[in-house]
Amino acid sequence: LAGGKRVASGPLFDVTLPGKQPNLGSRHVIMQVTEELLEIFGRMGFEVGYGPEIEDERHNFIALNIPPSHPARDPLDNFYINESTLLRSQTSTMQIREMERRRPPIRLVAPGRVFRPDAVDATHMYMFHQIEALVVDEGVSMIDLKTTIDQFIQAFYGEKLHWRFRPSFFPFTEPSAEVDLLLRDKNGQENWIEMGGCGMVDPNVFEAVGIDSERYTGWAFGFGIERLAMRKYGIGDIRWLFENDLRFLRQF
Repeated sequence: LAGGKRVASGPLFDVTLPGKQPNLGSRHVIMQVTEELLEIFGRMGFEVGYGPEIEDERHNFIALNIPPSHPARDPLDNFYINESTLLRSQTSTMQIREMERRRPPIRLVAPGRVFRPDAVDATHMYMFHQIEALVVDEGVSMIDLKTTIDQFIQAFYGEKLHWRFRPSFFPFTEPSAEVDLLLRDKNGQENWIEMGGCGMVDPNVFEAVGIDSERYTGWAFGFGIERLAMRKYGIGDIRWLFENDLRFLRQF
């Protein structure tokens, strides 16, 4: 006390002023897109499945009808841990695991990370995310596959986009196709952009998991989640998704 009056020690604070907003994090754009994809396919009646990122050759190659001589098994194109174990190169491994686990009908969607020793550039990365879909039942046809993809594209992009099937080849599907989207770049030029591969499950794959291919048919597709996100949000370089630059991440 000084002269009967209380003397304040230290700075004075106005408790009526608003506090400082804390810096809060948010879910990464890849996680946001993955959750949106699962929500869309959930509405279509798909179950969600997850599998290991370290796989054996049976699930990554052999049961998917990829023979030892196929270039996809080259050690230069995969991250081998030993002679028979590797980091999975595709979420198609979940097709085998699900068909081994139970009998049809099957309606599965499986997101996850995959690994390939690609040269890093604006559209390629050695680790990225895929989402796999598999349907197996009696009477399943290519029309069912095309209808599902069309419904998914319109639901995810929220507008009427032109897309196409382009004939292709994958050892585990026959017939096979690539799915392309017709998109307009910043200069107004329209280009066909690859979104992923799809097709009818090859009978050899059914044989590998003990499913009667005379009774059941099925289709599958695998789309790159980074590519879906890049097309939706106009992201020009896949590396931006992994650099942890807050100036980029705060936009989402």
